[in-house]
Amino acid sequence: MSLQKTIQSEASISGVGLFTGEKVSLRLCPAAPDTGIRFRRMDLSGKPWVPALLPYVGEAVRCTRLVAGRSSVMMVEHLLSALFAYGVDNVVVEIEGPEIPAVDGSAQPFLELIEKSGLVSQEAPRRCGIISRPVSWSEGEVHLVALPSSEFRISYTLHYPHSPLLRSQYYSFVVQPLRYKAEIALSRTFSLYEEILPFVEKGWIKGGGLENALVIQGGRILNPEGARFENEMVRHKILDLIGDLALIGMPIQAHVIAIRSGHASNVAFAKVLAKALEQEERVFIPKAVECGR
Repeated sequence: MSLQKTIQSEASISGVGLFTGEKVSLRLCPAAPDTGIRFRRMDLSGKPWVPALLPYVGEAVRCTRLVAGRSSVMMVEHLLSALFAYGVDNVVVEIEGPEIPAVDGSAQPFLELIEKSGLVSQEAPRRCGIISRPVSWSEGEVHLVALPSSEFRISYTLHYPHSPLLRSQYYSFVVQPLRYKAEIALSRTFSLYEEILPFVEKGWIKGGGLENALVIQGGRILNPEGARFENEMVRHKILDLIGDLALIGMPIQAHVIAIRSGHASNVAFAKVLAKALEQEERVFIPKAVECGR
């Protein structure tokens, strides 16, 4: 029987928020079994909790944002992706600021934080969501489907026909800790220069730069060091999708196939998948939880 896991010791990281441009910091703390992943805004009165679950997803542009009452946390997907890939079930994320540090735009700094903390098994069984039939969600040219599988695999197709550099990219990946570290974690968030410029001009992205994002203009990458992988962009799409699916609140076993999805569609699909998992025998999906403890 698989057991739940938490981290062994506290570990901290700080940096600049991609959207606010403010200096922010967070600390990962061990948590009891069945706690799940919870954020706590240490900088706000009462230190309010924000659970990392689907019922708490709020509106956002180009990221995933969690909201509970008047408290919110933006840009949670990279940290959640790393925690999910490493099998961390229970952790409290104490955060000073409204968003997760952008660091270098990848999940690698968060993996290093988890490795620094270490992992420990807990005396509580780990639930896993397993589907017995296909589950799908589509809207326009965006499609996501989960197929029954003996493993957790993600196959993603990225399609930017108007970008001479991107065009189409495909990658298929079995979610395992060491493979995630080698193949996915290092991939950075990316954007076409023409798409991101209006957001920068309107002041919606105050902390973005070539140090924390891969920027593409025409047929070239503006970052002096270039891409970390030839297909770094589709790998980052997988990174994001793992982080968004983590909001279901449990590990899942399925082959997820995604075409041109982003955060909003990932979350919409995750809600459909969570509902399907509820209908399977012996599966419990965490709901909105009491956050006062």
